[in-house]
Amino acid sequence: MNMPFYVSPEQVMKDRADYARKGIARGRSLVALEYDNGIVIVAENPSRTLYKVSEIYDRIAFAGVGKYNEFQMLKVAGVRLADMKGFQYSREDVDAKGLANAYAQTLGQVFTHEMKPYEVEILVAQVGTPEHPNNELFHILYDGTMMDEHRFSVLGGQAEAIRAILERDYEPDLDLGAAITLGTKALQAEDGDPIEASALEVGALERSRPRRAFRRIKQPELETLLG
Repeated sequence: MNMPFYVSPEQVMKDRADYARKGIARGRSLVALEYDNGIVIVAENPSRTLYKVSEIYDRIAFAGVGKYNEFQMLKVAGVRLADMKGFQYSREDVDAKGLANAYAQTLGQVFTHEMKPYEVEILVAQVGTPEHPNNELFHILYDGTMMDEHRFSVLGGQAEAIRAILERDYEPDLDLGAAITLGTKALQAEDGDPIEASALEVGALERSRPRRAFRRIKQPELETLLG
């Protein structure tokens, strides 16, 4: 009778974490920054139809890096959860913290119990209102670890180099153009090459917009803001 091959739980978790990190590192990073009128999310993404940054609910946005089909599936699940909660209770009961907790539980469950972990990092962002201007940025890792971040958040394989630039150059109350310019500059740290406006995907949660705060920054406006 053959003895089953034994691998320690510590080694299994380490192998899964290494696998997920390598998958995430193959994609491109993204950054989210607080600016004077809300939150802007800047991602390197030359595709015009496969979005990394999307609206989830009235004042909440979702962003993901890593394996596209996996974070897209998570986004759709988040939209359904938000819609259901808003319908059963009220729209004000839907918040970023509740969605982020649900995502953290799902990713933690998959990482612990499934053979292959999700190769994703995701961000759930909520902009404040003019009366209550505080923003929320929740960064969730592949293993379900959730971090409440402030000022800015960096997702992806080259996060350390990008974060170093933001730590050095970020200032409170940047305007939209300055925030996008800084985010683009930070993303260039991945390989040092300039990033054209056509290769960027940018979405903003604007505090001053009524109810639905999310909008995409289209290329003509983006070129002007970066100009």
